[in-house]
Amino acid sequence: MPMNEARSLSTNPLKSSQPLGAAYAFLGIEGAMPLLHGSQGCTAFALVLFVRHFKETIPIQTTAMNEVSTVLGGADHLEEAIVNIRTRANPKLIGVCTTALVETRGEDFSADLTSIINRRADALGDCRVVLAETPDFKGSIEEGWSAAVTGMIDTLTRPTTRRDPERLVILAPSHFTVGDIETLRQTVEVFGLTPVILPDISGSLDGTVPDRWIPSAYGGTPIADIESLGTAGHCVAIGEHMRHPAEALRCKTGLAYALLPTLTGLAATDRFISLLARLSGRPVPASIRRRRSQLQDAMLDGHFHFGGRKIAVAAEPDLLYQMASFFAEMGAETAVAIASTPDNPILEAVPAEVMVGDLGDLEERAGGVDLLVSHAHGRQASERLGIPLFRVGFPIFDRLGAQHRRSALYEGTRDLIFEVANTLIATDHHPSTPESLNPLRNRETLHDSRPSPEPRRH
Repeated sequence: MPMNEARSLSTNPLKSSQPLGAAYAFLGIEGAMPLLHGSQGCTAFALVLFVRHFKETIPIQTTAMNEVSTVLGGADHLEEAIVNIRTRANPKLIGVCTTALVETRGEDFSADLTSIINRRADALGDCRVVLAETPDFKGSIEEGWSAAVTGMIDTLTRPTTRRDPERLVILAPSHFTVGDIETLRQTVEVFGLTPVILPDISGSLDGTVPDRWIPSAYGGTPIADIESLGTAGHCVAIGEHMRHPAEALRCKTGLAYALLPTLTGLAATDRFISLLARLSGRPVPASIRRRRSQLQDAMLDGHFHFGGRKIAVAAEPDLLYQMASFFAEMGAETAVAIASTPDNPILEAVPAEVMVGDLGDLEERAGGVDLLVSHAHGRQASERLGIPLFRVGFPIFDRLGAQHRRSALYEGTRDLIFEVANTLIATDHHPSTPESLNPLRNRETLHDSRPSPEPRRH
């Protein structure tokens, strides 16, 4: 079990909030508008992180709770916000994410929302409203993401017994980038299967510039696909925090699922490819075998730089497991493992002793390691310790292209090996040998300065 020290405060926070994670998931839905039910400050903080990470315009709204509404109840503010968003932005879906401000009061959000939808049905029209209860005072991005996906399945997916064996539902984890999802989709399609990825940020947060102003998320998973998830032949959930949505889908439609803890690394990708071959009934294509061979070569090239290295990782639980497993496969040791939250069972499988803490804990324990691994907020610890930082997760606001980096499947793992190895190579300093101690330097000079040998007498 992870170790959790009693602390008075977080000196350098590692985790981001549940509402942010839920809003992130809703941004992967076509025509969606996340609505944070709380104060303007809660929404502004999340919005700043999104804009800095993606460097794009991010559609998020707030119910703008004030002191009076916080005491008397926020149902009126929620109703007004939903109707105004429907009128002005015309989204296909409004994703309501609760915050600690309203959760602490103990309101019945589900009942309030049902009443609002029934009372304002004419104003809402075909706009769907989904609730994700995501208090800030517990959980993190992964829990918020999971809650939003579960809410979408509970609210939108229709019960059915019809199955399409060529349709594959993939419940994507919160740490997958646009590049990871694009690679995942292409790999599934090579086997002749049709992937339905939920959520799909590759269509909405991929950095494209639309030819007109779109006030809600554009691209992403269509609502019609969410409604018909149960007609798929199979479901694959990636990451332990996607177990709850997969269970919700199974309970509602009877669709069984396979849970894969990670898609990073040779062994993990082999399991996924074998699963696709079995589900499709097709042999593994030559193109996939070639990518596997490229990863094997990268592992051979990279193991000289990974072997014996000590790594310190601070991340969300599933991302922590992914990175620690990757380093173990490459021959490196995760000497320090800091998780943002304690409740994910995957922490027991992390190949390291895990502590639940923050970036302050990382800095205290990381002395003497070769590499820090965390998001961009770890840069101060990196500077103070003089140890390079490899950025993963969310947010990464001091580098370009974070959303297009890949770490999944054969090609993503290969790219990850190269990026980490190059980070280590760039900071390696090999001591130079003094000339007087190196017998191989200036050999001609040394030879000329030697005394001539005595002539041999006969």
